[in-house]
Amino acid sequence: MTQPSPARPVPGPPRPGAAAPAAEPEEPREDREPERLADLAERPVAEHVAVFEAEHARLQRELGSIDPL
Repeated sequence: MTQPSPARPVPGPPRPGAAAPAAEPEEPREDREPERLADLAERPVAEHVAVFEAEHARLQRELGSIDPL
């Protein structure tokens, strides 16, 4: 049987007057592709399966390239 992990301290609420770190705004990427599903409502229903299958394949490729933890 494994031993439980030691308890870690839980962060409390921010102190009064403490400013949260400012998040840097994300710069728009010009190479970002437009939303792939944005025009789905205008497409015939018969095309929806192909659109979702293509997006599923793309996501599998992208996620497959992530290093495992």
